[in-house]
Amino acid sequence: MLVLTELGSRLKEARLQKGMSLDELQTVTKIQKRYLIGIEEGNYRIMPGKFYVRAFIKQYAEAVGLNHEELLDEYKSEIPATTNEDIPEKLSRVQTSKNISPSTSKFLDLLPKVLIIVFIIGVLAVIYYFVENNVSSSDKQSNEDNNNPGAIVENNMPKDEKQNEDTASEEEKDDAADENTEEEEKPVQELSVQESAGKNTVYELKNTDTFTLSLLAEGKSWVRVASADNETFYEETMEEGVEKELDLTYQKEVQVIIGNTTATEIKINDEKLEYEVSPSEYVNQNITIRFTSLGE
Repeated sequence: MLVLTELGSRLKEARLQKGMSLDELQTVTKIQKRYLIGIEEGNYRIMPGKFYVRAFIKQYAEAVGLNHEELLDEYKSEIPATTNEDIPEKLSRVQTSKNISPSTSKFLDLLPKVLIIVFIIGVLAVIYYFVENNVSSSDKQSNEDNNNPGAIVENNMPKDEKQNEDTASEEEKDDAADENTEEEEKPVQELSVQESAGKNTVYELKNTDTFTLSLLAEGKSWVRVASADNETFYEETMEEGVEKELDLTYQKEVQVIIGNTTATEIKINDEKLEYEVSPSEYVNQNITIRFTSLGE
């Protein structure tokens, strides 16, 4: 059985005066109960190492209100001496880290902050790049749209309206093409002389669907217009400046008697009729016009 050492007795006496049990002391110091018993009994062999002896005694003394420095100095002969080799590896590593130069330590402390700042700058640079590209693209598109207003209207037009407009444009093109084709295919009116004898001249009108006779008096002239069966359409002494227009589309043959050819101008569908016989030779003339409409 181990006998309490003077140091152990001193510590145990102070504990009992505090009214603390070993369990309570263990809770305060965080030192296992068996080590506390070892300190009181002077059984330092059960300690993890010589270094822990001094450390545990220090914590024990502080917990029971004793000055640990005085105790360690007074009972140093009872306490096993320690060397650097007795220092636990864990504490040795901590000490080594503390020996790092201040400048290196400061650099290591600042390194995370520097990395964070660099990361933030990189993110801002990427955001700026994308924003700048989008703004440039928008400005470019805006300039192109300003230079081409028609494109803006077309691009902003609803799909259905644009489709309808395109369809209408195609229909207009087709209509225009049909009109051009009709104009190209439409035959040219032909008014030609078929017979001429003395003051009598027969004209043929063809390649047209209409037959309009226009008379213009450039002086006083008697005029009569009648059908082949002698039905009178117009008979009058025309004074200078008088005009007369007759629609004879449904007549196959019309006779025009001019009393003064020198003062009478005749037009067929706005085409001036040239007298085959000179008015100076026969002032009074009989003009027959035979009409052949298209499709006959």
